[in-house]
Amino acid sequence: MADPTPVIDDLCAEGEELDLLVAGLSQEQWSLPTPASGWTVAHQIAHLAWTDHSSLLAVTDRAAFSREVEKALAAPGDFVDDGAEEGARKPPPRLLAYWRAGREDLAEALRTAPEGARFPWYGPPMSTASMATARLMETWAHGLDVADALGVSRTPTDRLRHIVRLGVRTRDFAFGVHGLTPPFEEFRIELTAPSGELWTFGPENATDRVTGTALDLCLLVTQRAHRADLALCAEGEDADRWLDIAQAFAGPPGKGRPPKGAAG
Repeated sequence: MADPTPVIDDLCAEGEELDLLVAGLSQEQWSLPTPASGWTVAHQIAHLAWTDHSSLLAVTDRAAFSREVEKALAAPGDFVDDGAEEGARKPPPRLLAYWRAGREDLAEALRTAPEGARFPWYGPPMSTASMATARLMETWAHGLDVADALGVSRTPTDRLRHIVRLGVRTRDFAFGVHGLTPPFEEFRIELTAPSGELWTFGPENATDRVTGTALDLCLLVTQRAHRADLALCAEGEDADRWLDIAQAFAGPPGKGRPPKGAAG
């Protein structure tokens, strides 16, 4: 069984990097709009804090987490936005402190979780490593939204390898949530990492292939960019279809981002 420590360490590093981006913001900057419709910088951080709290309950208090799932089922279209809105109303220093405390508590809970444990979630149950990977994915993706709002660029790191693996593993899930039968055969995935290393998945002789950069695949599976704006190449009908529907997050398909230059 894989040691979850590396991904937990990378989750902490991702959170610390985003923390440095927002720690010194003014009240006006916390209110800047982000690419997510209706969400400010404060909403983005509040969402991360809310999801970290839900993750902590899933790891440490299953009864309390079950109550959160019931709330989600009662308001499936609103519960994520409601959680972000509630947190965004906090004064920035309180919101920042709440997010920091939640990150620390979750990391500690994941580090001390029993070997082989699986935790409930809004989607399928997750292992310790999977939970940490999902949190890293969200922290990175929402961090991009914050950076866009602030007009700054974030340098990609090889921490993306965890998001790439998650994106590859969730291929069949993406087909399923779109009502499509997943392909029987594996794809060959070849991606260039930020460090220049080549990351590969699947058999070398696979008929369907996807090539490009790890960054672009991560942008795709987190729906932070439209496929038309990414340099990902697909060979084979199934691989081509996957690039149109890929998502690495639980829940129904998102709307995604429009192509650059699209009206509205």
